[in-house]
Amino acid sequence: MAFIDYYKILGIEKTASPKDVKNAYRKLARKYHPDLNPNNKDAKTNFQQINEANEVLSDPEKRKKYDQYGKDWEHADDFERQQQQQQSQSSGARGGGFSGGSSQNDFSDFFESMFGGGGGASAGRGRQAKYRGDDYTTEIQLDLVEAYKTHKQTLTVNGNNIRITIPAGVENGQIIKITGHGGPGVNGGPNGDLYITFSVSNHSTIKRLGNNLYCSVELDLYTAVLGGEITIDTLDGKVKLKVKPETQQGTKVNLKGKGFPVYKNEGQYGDLQITYSIKIPTNLTDKQKKLFEELRNSL
Repeated sequence: MAFIDYYKILGIEKTASPKDVKNAYRKLARKYHPDLNPNNKDAKTNFQQINEANEVLSDPEKRKKYDQYGKDWEHADDFERQQQQQQSQSSGARGGGFSGGSSQNDFSDFFESMFGGGGGASAGRGRQAKYRGDDYTTEIQLDLVEAYKTHKQTLTVNGNNIRITIPAGVENGQIIKITGHGGPGVNGGPNGDLYITFSVSNHSTIKRLGNNLYCSVELDLYTAVLGGEITIDTLDGKVKLKVKPETQQGTKVNLKGKGFPVYKNEGQYGDLQITYSIKIPTNLTDKQKKLFEELRNSL
């Protein structure tokens, strides 16, 4: 597998702080979001790579292994486990003697013997090569309401049921990796991984861009002129709004914290922006028309 430089993908240095990682991810995710680049074929691929880089570099343990082992970081636990076993066996055979530390070459030999290549030290000792299982891919379709809240779903993969938790705020086109739920390994090698791509559709009346939501709300002419109170539907239930007198067509109201939940940041939400559309009354009676004429003449 070719080495993927996650730092380069996010445009940050290896010394970047967790805050730097988060800021870089948010900036690039907005730039390459598939919904904002419908005619750009490369946007989806870039968006997937950005998500993958963030998934690793935003997790301290994963980032530590990635920095130490590079492209083979996902198999670091297997390597370290084998090293501990070898040191234990060596210590027992020598009556408690010292066993030297591991090197990057040790890891390369281990990886080749475990996942193919036939050139490792283990292969030279006549051991049967271990091979990692194939990676599986699948797609989960969600509507905006489902993506709004953390929930569980059951997937059937290769005849096995897998119960997964889908975090609130998952993006359209986002890929999540479930380690070890791909194809079975060969000769004791590890299983492959399962990659899930999420397809999130927009709501009939509410549009999502990043963590912000946008919708249009109709106001009757009388409420627009005189002011009043209305109730609107949001993804989190009904909300009452006060309408100012003499509200104009196209007036925008921003409801802070009433937008979409921020992925893996519990308690953080984007904003909901409402645009008022004033509904002009129709089928007026003669009496009603006369009242409007009197109002016009009095202005």
